[in-house]
Amino acid sequence: MPKVSSQADYKQRMNAVFQYIETHLESDLSLTKVAEIASFSPYHFHRIFKHITGEALNELIIRKRIEKSAATLLHKREISITELSMQNGFSSNTSFTRAFKKFYGVSPSDFRKQYPHKFSKIGKVSPSYEQYICVIEELKNWVEMNAKIRISETGKIEVAYISCIGTQNIERSYGKLFEWAYPLGLTPSEDIKPIIIYHDSFKITDHDKVRISAGITLNIPVKAAGEVGLTTIPAGKYISGMYEISLNEFEKAWTGLFLWMNENGYQKADRKPFEIHHNNFHEHPQKKSIVELFIPVK
Repeated sequence: MPKVSSQADYKQRMNAVFQYIETHLESDLSLTKVAEIASFSPYHFHRIFKHITGEALNELIIRKRIEKSAATLLHKREISITELSMQNGFSSNTSFTRAFKKFYGVSPSDFRKQYPHKFSKIGKVSPSYEQYICVIEELKNWVEMNAKIRISETGKIEVAYISCIGTQNIERSYGKLFEWAYPLGLTPSEDIKPIIIYHDSFKITDHDKVRISAGITLNIPVKAAGEVGLTTIPAGKYISGMYEISLNEFEKAWTGLFLWMNENGYQKADRKPFEIHHNNFHEHPQKKSIVELFIPVK
């Protein structure tokens, strides 16, 4: 196992690996190739990667390719299964279909036909079509009452972050991030806000495997250090929803905002959703978060 003193360096290298994998799913992602990105020997990289992520490299790559395919099936119905298998690095329709069915229990074509009337969430079967419609109507009403939604062109946002795997690790990542940030005077203010970037969708990825960047927006240039990485959220068009909600309402808020996107004819762009927090919910009289959710759209 890696020494504690080396954890920050390893995780910083892993940030580069994750970014490379996510943008090259259709390419050669052999152990040798990916180990080069991290500047490790294949043997050493295999051990480090499994220790940090809880998955072997090949397991994660297949999962990412299948999850990206599932997202495409949901949002781009015009793409054929053959195109989809090629875009996501599978050698044939047969290998793609076999891997997809092993992961979701149905073939890609059946998945496309059945969703959303069979699945309320990937892998969770909805009792009936009528109940599904009822839930959707209730969600639409809840969003109308609780969200202030707008469409805007957002400028680029500079972010310092620490990545983690799974929602259960967000608080710990923020603890480490603020240890780095506070001595630099980077405390939450009008110009500096906590921000969470989601690299996976909760609709198609288990909560304990979603990759998340726990970050803060920046108003001054800084240098990365240890586990802390720097990234830029690109400028572009976003649907945003401002909410004042309790912690157990975040899933409903995100689902409702995506529903609003679909109902109003927008298509998600190939950028990452994120959320900006405008208060410390511990200081709210009702322990609620004032948070703005952002979905990139075309």
